[in-house]
Amino acid sequence: MKPAKVRANAAQILARLFKQQGSLASLLPRAADVADADQNQIALLRELCFGTCRWYHRLHRELGTLIDKPLKNKDIDIQCLLLIGMYQLEYMRLADHAAVNETVNATVLLKKGWAKSLVNGVLRQYQRRLAGTLTTAADKTVNDDAALAYPDWMVNDLRSDWPQHWSQILTAGNQHPPMTLRVNLSRISRADYLERLANAGIAAVAGELTGTAVYLEQGRAVTTLPGFSDGLISVQDEASQLIPGLLLAGEGHRILDACAAPGGKTCHILESLAQAGEQALSVLALDIEARRLGRIEDNLQRLALAGDHVKLQATDSSEPDNWWDGVPFDRILLDAPCSATGIIRRQPDVKVLRQSADVARLAELQQKLLTRLWSCLAPGGLMLYSTCSVLRAENDGQIRRFLSFTPDAEELPINTDWGVCIDVGRQLLPADQGPDGFYFAVLRKNAD
Repeated sequence: MKPAKVRANAAQILARLFKQQGSLASLLPRAADVADADQNQIALLRELCFGTCRWYHRLHRELGTLIDKPLKNKDIDIQCLLLIGMYQLEYMRLADHAAVNETVNATVLLKKGWAKSLVNGVLRQYQRRLAGTLTTAADKTVNDDAALAYPDWMVNDLRSDWPQHWSQILTAGNQHPPMTLRVNLSRISRADYLERLANAGIAAVAGELTGTAVYLEQGRAVTTLPGFSDGLISVQDEASQLIPGLLLAGEGHRILDACAAPGGKTCHILESLAQAGEQALSVLALDIEARRLGRIEDNLQRLALAGDHVKLQATDSSEPDNWWDGVPFDRILLDAPCSATGIIRRQPDVKVLRQSADVARLAELQQKLLTRLWSCLAPGGLMLYSTCSVLRAENDGQIRRFLSFTPDAEELPINTDWGVCIDVGRQLLPADQGPDGFYFAVLRKNAD
């Protein structure tokens, strides 16, 4: 794939994204589906798309000062191309002339040769601005206002929710995420796996919150890591790796993972049981999208965790009448759909796709899931509610609401030194080269 073609493809992907026709996860090609010869170009494509989304709100405002009038809706691909060019000039280690020339050449591939002079002129002007030769009072104001590169509603909500931490949250969300591994302790110790990495010349350190987490100094294709194909490790953020220690699943338990895809949590629960020499009576993993269950099945097979006691089902977990056999579960994991504001560094398109109204809609869905799934929990059983959000309306606010009208529900304190202790549950905030932002609350169902 030629350099100009990569930029044209990136512009087309971002144009579809801005039209709400998908997310980066659904629009970008998977590395596994691309020939080895094209892997470097796919890496560049991903960087252009992820980086432009990460800094979109800043770049978009800057662009408004560089063009005389907004582009027409039918030319959103050219707008995206301009943003991609600006991102390259400011944030990527590419030669400026190459970034400009290849971005200009991409206009022809988009069949909009008329835009060559526009793209060239805007990018040359931005290049001079970055060099400090074209700085005005108006430019400085735009830069100051847009420095956070987040939508205004999100900044306002985070300021309100976390008056002492909002700046840290925003800063962490603009960083590149670390590559974090989960070591399968039923197969190998973390110390032994770190030694394997060292012998392979791969720099890594142990995580501080869990006994399974390993942080790589530099990301790489997971298939190139020692022991991946043998099921020794998986890719999973350290925050999510806290789940088995909070769920406390054990021998003979019936376990439900209500929103399971892509399966990291289900697999980790099974690994933890295997490490303890225990086995659940049954594990049911649900997801509303059938296509995503394939990834869970692949992970179960690679980790040698598949068995007759593990069942996958594509269904809406908020409608138990469609899938529940009436036998209560001892443990329920509800890793609820959420705004994903705690993992923006991994999914920067959240900044573009998510709207303020989405939070209220998601909160209603979360409450529905809590209420419907609670009826499936056995007396004395535990439900672990978690989200990858840092918005309190989805987290402790949500659980307080649920507890207020559920008399047989009791919150169990999470006694630990990680995260932030709040009214209900525990909140991890995203940390540079550390875990993502995650919320956890443990609920016990009391007997009548």
